[in-house]
Amino acid sequence: MLEIAGNGRTWLLSGPSSGYAVHLTDDDVLLHLHWGPRISLAAAESLVPGLLPPYRPFESGLDGREEYPVEGGARFVRPALSVRTAERRGTEWHFEGHEHDASGDGELRLRFRDGGLAITLHYRMRDDVVERWVTLGNEGGEPLELLRADPATWTLPEREDWRLSQLHGRWAAESRLARTPLTYGDKIIGSRRGHTGHQHLPWVALDTGADEEHGEVYGCALAWSGSWRIAVAQLPDARVQITGGAGYDDSGLLLLEPGESYTTPVFAGLWSDGGFGGASRAWHAYQRAYVVPDAERDRPVLFNSWEATHFDITEEQQSLLARRAAAIGVELFVVDDGWFGSRTSDRAGLGDWRPNPDRFPGGLKPLADYVHALGMQFGIWVEPEMVNPDSDLYRAHPDWVQFQPGRRRTEFRNQLVLNLAREDVQEYLWEQLDDLLASTPVDYVKWDFNRCFTDAGWPGEPYPQRLWVDHVRSFYTLLDRLRSAYPDVAFESCSGGGGRIDLGVMSRTDQVWTSDNTDPLDRLEIQHGFSQIHPARVMAAWVTDSPNIQLNHRASSLRFRFVSAMAGVLGVGGHLSDWSEEELAEARGWVELYKEIRPVVQRGGQYRLRPPEGGLSAVQYSLGDETVVLACLQAQRYGERVPALRLRGLDPAASYECRETGEVHPGAVLLHHGLRTGLQGDLDATVVRLRRI
Repeated sequence: MLEIAGNGRTWLLSGPSSGYAVHLTDDDVLLHLHWGPRISLAAAESLVPGLLPPYRPFESGLDGREEYPVEGGARFVRPALSVRTAERRGTEWHFEGHEHDASGDGELRLRFRDGGLAITLHYRMRDDVVERWVTLGNEGGEPLELLRADPATWTLPEREDWRLSQLHGRWAAESRLARTPLTYGDKIIGSRRGHTGHQHLPWVALDTGADEEHGEVYGCALAWSGSWRIAVAQLPDARVQITGGAGYDDSGLLLLEPGESYTTPVFAGLWSDGGFGGASRAWHAYQRAYVVPDAERDRPVLFNSWEATHFDITEEQQSLLARRAAAIGVELFVVDDGWFGSRTSDRAGLGDWRPNPDRFPGGLKPLADYVHALGMQFGIWVEPEMVNPDSDLYRAHPDWVQFQPGRRRTEFRNQLVLNLAREDVQEYLWEQLDDLLASTPVDYVKWDFNRCFTDAGWPGEPYPQRLWVDHVRSFYTLLDRLRSAYPDVAFESCSGGGGRIDLGVMSRTDQVWTSDNTDPLDRLEIQHGFSQIHPARVMAAWVTDSPNIQLNHRASSLRFRFVSAMAGVLGVGGHLSDWSEEELAEARGWVELYKEIRPVVQRGGQYRLRPPEGGLSAVQYSLGDETVVLACLQAQRYGERVPALRLRGLDPAASYECRETGEVHPGAVLLHHGLRTGLQGDLDATVVRLRRI
């Protein structure tokens, strides 16, 4: 809901439990008023007097109070907008007016101008998430260079002892949660790699003493799949501001010619008084309702051939795996890398998206038809943004890759990055993928991205650095075009695991590959961090072989592997041809159980009962009358008994039956027996189901 003051200079957006307000002064300074619990318009207006402090030497009264700081004038904080022309640098805007969509989604637009630069600040409240973004238009007669154009600066209330939460990591160790005291100065996280990156997810949260279910939490998440930066600044007067957007530094995003415009990605913010868990559930609900395509559809159980076969692929071998996958209840069979071109290793074939005639003489359609006849959907792996030097594509078009003239072309994984900002590259990829999907009944595409930008040059282009932004925008355009042409095809985002996970790519894909690390114990911590911001509905998790020869050679039971992976979108990636009949029968039972609890896991509210810190970890999902608890016992020491769990979010006046034991529990459920009978030793796991009666 949007309310506007009588003087037309104070705006208040309200969600179910939160409010966000800004005010424009008489001299066109846009000030931040409020972000927190829901308040009235009168209460918001009462915050205006005294908002700007008295003069202090060497300080600016605007710092920490301005809604969208620009470069120029009496400002010393990090600017959200930095613009350069041939004559000057900086912005000195004036207010032109506002519009709002009263009948639609309530979007508020505040319009400003600085000469030929038109600036529109966009606001939209979706439940308790505030979406903010900016449109910049060159309506003058000379080019404008956007050095920095962030969608938002978020201002927090004045408090002591702020604490910062972030998700950090590396390949095979993504999304690990860290909470540290916020100190004076700037804390910067981001990626300068051309994609979102394994090192940080574009999300932060701040609190002053919250726990899992109590206390105020402020969170921000960026919807961008390229290089990015979020800066959290505690200013000298202890105020806190969070600024973020596309691009890692201020060396230049785009050059806007007269008549051109640029729309930033969305930078979304959320306030919650329900602790970290309440904030997570609000983020999850927002993504299921407004971000993830077709989120009301539960994702199928898949089998992926990579760990079973690597590049050694044949149609006969894939057919055998498909029969075994169907027998254990798999619903989607995916052929991973190695089906195309001369792709017998990672040294050749990328860019040539035609089935290998020796491995698939009749193309992929016969295998797809066979998989469909087994009652499963059919999927394939692609990596369209990359090319091997040993490929027909590269031999024909060596100028289509990113490169710096006179410099060696750096190869990672024996591949180079195509310059997707080029229109001819975009059209080539569209033709290749369109032909592939038109000729083969494909239901699912796993879209990978297995290296970072290193030589981001574009010889002959007047403004070559635009490829950092335009590569991502072209990636989005290509995905949007494919989804429009093939609405029944699902897409998964992958980047060597969790290297491209953000709200931007999630708005175009059905799920994401969380990590190349499929060790079930490591996955507990990765999934715990992932759940801080993203829902189980998009979190792909596989059961692979034991010992885990891909990473650490740790052995674990099939039971532990399945329960760990059932916390998200379940997949199987083991070499089913090597599994015994007993293992296949056990796997079939776990798959059947997952299908039963899948609606609760993928669409329910998530409660992190115990974090994965060495002993018992547990996560709860509740939807309607159904509740599911996934508990994993990492280790028992000194004869300790498995601790009881107090469940959350249930009706205290109701009773709940445990389907594993038949016991009836009150609404304030404390699980004892169901856990202790299901957990018998180290690296053990169990599933407990409860139903309201």
